[in-house]
Amino acid sequence: MKVHQKMRVWHRYLGFFLAGIMAIYAISGIVLIFRDTDAFKKVEHFEEKLPAGLGAEQLGEALKMRRFRAEKEENGMIYFRDGQYNQATGEAKYSKKELPFFLDKMTHLHKATSSRPLAFLNIFFGISLLFFVLSAFWMYFPGTDIFKKGLIYTAVGLVFALVLLFV
Repeated sequence: MKVHQKMRVWHRYLGFFLAGIMAIYAISGIVLIFRDTDAFKKVEHFEEKLPAGLGAEQLGEALKMRRFRAEKEENGMIYFRDGQYNQATGEAKYSKKELPFFLDKMTHLHKATSSRPLAFLNIFFGISLLFFVLSAFWMYFPGTDIFKKGLIYTAVGLVFALVLLFV
């Protein structure tokens, strides 16, 4: 089997193998674009019993809220975005906007860092995508019209991506 034939076979079967993963990355990528909005999120209400007498900084840590900021403190109550805490009783009532379970898991896959086991899947997927880029040039023989048109589309796509990247 010649190199271009092998590339076509590998391209085809790796594409079939990664079809599900590509769908998950595509959907989670779209969801992540809207992470600064409440799109796709649902509101969940919480009531927690915390130690009494916490200050604003300690409260943020106890609730495990990033970028926690107390808006107001009066009469033994700490008011914060979407909730309140009673310093005398330790009772905290608040709500959070979170993605549904499945979408949350998908976005965590998409955002995996090097310290998480899913990083190896992300690395494998990235290398596979690079293989798709390179193996696409072995789909057609050089010198044919379709290959020449493919190179033109590649150049236009690359310029388009660079313009979007730097604008």
